[in-house]
This record gives sequence, structure tokens and C-alpha cells, in this order.
Amino acid sequence: MIPCLNPERPPAFPPAHKALRDPDGLLAAGGLLTPEWILTAYRQGVFPWFSAGDPILWWSPDPRMVVQPDAARLSASLRKTLRRGQFEVRCDTAFAEVISACAAPRSYADGTWIVDDMREAYCALHELGWAHSIETWVDGELVGGLYGMAIGRAFFGESMFHRATDASKIAFAHLVRLLARENFAILDCQMSTAHLASLGGFEMPRNEFVAGLTAWTRNATPGKWLSDFAQTRWSS
Repeated sequence: MIPCLNPERPPAFPPAHKALRDPDGLLAAGGLLTPEWILTAYRQGVFPWFSAGDPILWWSPDPRMVVQPDAARLSASLRKTLRRGQFEVRCDTAFAEVISACAAPRSYADGTWIVDDMREAYCALHELGWAHSIETWVDGELVGGLYGMAIGRAFFGESMFHRATDASKIAFAHLVRLLARENFAILDCQMSTAHLASLGGFEMPRNEFVAGLTAWTRNATPGKWLSDFAQTRWSS
């Protein structure tokens, strides 16, 4: 059994180590999707994830898939695409469009966990300067991107999409370059996948991840990011 959180009280999550092993990381249910609840959760290594018709579910899997921004791996073919510069990359100019595209049906999945309440919650966090989007454009059309949360020196990736080949990978490449430049310590990818491993992701024990968040999220302040990456030059 997992605890049910009281939405009429301030957010208070169980310690992450009390999460279930099966399903991996399920910690609690209930609460609210307000900025206060979500920010409190992220600082403790917890995030919301649920399907339509379910209660709000909170998770903290073990281990955690993470990327160190300055150690991300980009393939030779992706670097070649970056050098060609056919994509325009912007930041925080179309957050609502990015999250809606991430929520759209996909051929390989049934349904979506980015339900209407989640979209509204993260759009509110974007307006407050906590949630951000990296977007790829071609001839004025949004063709790919990703979004996530930045708290202090930790970026919590949420989802990405593409409508053109390599469009989401281009967004990821610009994200890790930005995070490395701004001295971010970690890019949290939540769940392990072979694709993330190919980009330099590795599994971090949950206790190390949660302990690191104490330092990484300290003195966090919100704010909009730079609007675009038009002047970025990829020479390597």
C-alpha cells in the first residue's frame, strides 16, 4: 500500500526510499498539481506520472537515469547535422505548443501520461519561470523539441517530440550544451532506456541522486531562458 496525500495540507512526501519496488518507484497518491506541490516533489527526487482516470501518482524510481551535461555523447552523424545548421533552435518561445506536441498520440504507445491537468500544471510552472522548452524550427514551423524543469543546477527532463528526422536530438544537443555552459550538475532523465544510454546517460542509485539534490537545488531562482540559439556554432 502507498499513502494518500491530503490536498488540504502543505505538500509532505514520504522519504523516497519508501517507494515500492513493484511497480518500481511508486511512492504516493493524491495531493495537488500546484507549483508548490510539484517543486517540493522535484527537490526530493519525486515526480508526478499518471494516466487519464487515475489519481495523481508520485514516483521515485531506483536507480535513476541521469546525464552529466558536460559528458553527453553526440554521434558523428548528429554532429554533422548540427554543423549543417538547417534547424533554427529557440528556447521558451513555444512552451505550450511543445508540451501539447509531446502529449499527442504516438504510433508506438497507447494514450498519454501528459493529461490536461499535467499540461496546465507545467504551463503554470513555465509562466513562473521554472519550466522550459527547447524548440527546433524549420522555415518558421515547429518540428521538434523538449521540455523540463530547471531548479538550481538540476534540470529535470520530461518529454520530447519530433516531426522531422533528428529534430528532438537537435534540441537535446542544444540543451546539454546550455546546461554545461551554465554549470548545471545533472540532467535527470527519470527512466533508463538504451537511447538515453547512447547519449551518455547512466544509472545513479536513488540515494545518491536524492542526496545530490540537496546541493543542486539550493538557492534556486526561476526565470525565462534566452530566447534562441541562432548564433550557436557547432565546429566539433
